[in-house]
Amino acid sequence: MFTFLLWCLLFVCCWPLALVALALYPLIWLLLLPFKLIGIAVGGVLRLVWEVVTLPVTILRLITGRRAHA
Repeated sequence: MFTFLLWCLLFVCCWPLALVALALYPLIWLLLLPFKLIGIAVGGVLRLVWEVVTLPVTILRLITGRRAHA
């Protein structure tokens, strides 16, 4: 919603620039899509590594019946 309001403000101030931005937005989104996918994959791998590292502590907590203090 905020982005739309900014675009409306840009449209009022300088409508040719707003129309160019509207036309180029899908192209820029497509160019940035691989970086977003790489970010999701790297985040998943880091989460997996964290879970593997903390697995012994989790198992010990399950065995002893203690709850984690967050």
